[in-house]
Amino acid sequence: MMNSKTTRREFLRRASLLGMSGTAAPLALQMAAVGAAAAVAQPAVAAGQATAGQSGAATAAAPVDDYKALVCIFLYGGNDPYNTIVPYDATRHARYFQARADIALARDKLAATVLKPKDALPGDQAYALAPGLAPLLPWFERGQLAVQLNVGPLAQPTTKRDYVGARVPLPPKLFSHNDQQAYWQALAPEGATSGWGGRLADLFIAANANATFTGVTAGGSALLLAGRHVSAYRVSPAGSTPIELLQRDTYGSTTCTDLMRLLITQSGEHLFERQHAALVARSIRADARLRTALARDSVGGAFATPLAAQLKIVARMIAARDTLGMRRQVFFVTQNGYDNHDGLNDVHPGLLRELGGAMAEFQQALDAMGVAGQVTTFSASEFGRTLVSNGNGSDHGWGGHHLVLGGAVRGGRFYGKHPELALDGPGFVDHGRMLPDVAVDQFGATLATWFGAGAGTLDDVFPNLRRFDGRDLGFMQDPSKA
Repeated sequence: MMNSKTTRREFLRRASLLGMSGTAAPLALQMAAVGAAAAVAQPAVAAGQATAGQSGAATAAAPVDDYKALVCIFLYGGNDPYNTIVPYDATRHARYFQARADIALARDKLAATVLKPKDALPGDQAYALAPGLAPLLPWFERGQLAVQLNVGPLAQPTTKRDYVGARVPLPPKLFSHNDQQAYWQALAPEGATSGWGGRLADLFIAANANATFTGVTAGGSALLLAGRHVSAYRVSPAGSTPIELLQRDTYGSTTCTDLMRLLITQSGEHLFERQHAALVARSIRADARLRTALARDSVGGAFATPLAAQLKIVARMIAARDTLGMRRQVFFVTQNGYDNHDGLNDVHPGLLRELGGAMAEFQQALDAMGVAGQVTTFSASEFGRTLVSNGNGSDHGWGGHHLVLGGAVRGGRFYGKHPELALDGPGFVDHGRMLPDVAVDQFGATLATWFGAGAGTLDDVFPNLRRFDGRDLGFMQDPSKA
């Protein structure tokens, strides 16, 4: 244990230095002053070392010499699937309209966005994109946009009889926003510390020159990107977020700025202090490196909406991939506002217009960069909504439909099955909640296989996958034949 007089002297020295910086020092940085007062210094954790209770699975995949990226667009609030991918053939549209007459989209409003798949659907089924998603129609026709029907959180294959009789384990708190956001992103209950995107990124640390940029969020906190060995690097639409005080002379003094940098990056005797200083130093280096890389490359396009602005910084980072030394990246962007218990037809069309426009503009930018086949974008949302209306909106549901866009997508097709639109049928529970036919684990594993994850690593990344027969849903091209 440190001598108490030495500890007190060190504490006062650091406290006085912080006092010199006055209100310029955020409260969090004052931890540097109290670190030396800890009773016992603890050994540092080696970079990349798994903590207690974490899997010891391999943290590197086979060497890669190409570039691939996954981009998740998370629709917070629970997107209504029926007004996104709309039944269009006369029989099913009539059933759809009967179930939700006050919020259903009229059939004559859908003629311009009818999807004509490369493989005919059974029973003369037909679907249309919501009018707001019209900018994505050309990508479906080009074979670069696929629709995955009825995917959602599942612990194992589940029938209506299983659900009603509580015969199988279910994802916890099925219709809770927080819990299902966590389950979609982590495949584990709320409180999980790693997400499947982060666990996938763990496999490719060695492929990247700088692990910091392996998982990047432009949409705020992202459990999806938390790995066992990597964490999400957060950016804004403008780029990295620097420590503002280090970007200018604090109180007009270069010396004061240099002192601030020293205070927040100087290592100490206590584990927490060392880790904090190392984290801040890495952040400063990453900010400088990213700023330099982004200054060298530009991306055209307006990208005028909030979602589009997030996708623009993703596109800029992809453009800078060689400068940053990246081979594998997972990105996360978000769009809020989908919890439409009421006012569905007032709010939802605008959300989908923003979504469709942003996705199309992003894909155009990737095309212009020549990397359309190396980047796959997909939508996600904590749950779908109920088929039945609650007046002028829809309530929390379960299964939903999602979009997959990219040059490596086997697009122009539907994957999965849409249940028969009958509330008392086997495809619905609890008065209109669609029972998922495909698990998030299967959806993610299909993306991960294209990304380069080996078959032997999938069960670690997707913990429920071993309970399902289909590990590849088919919507991505076989990497060996690409």
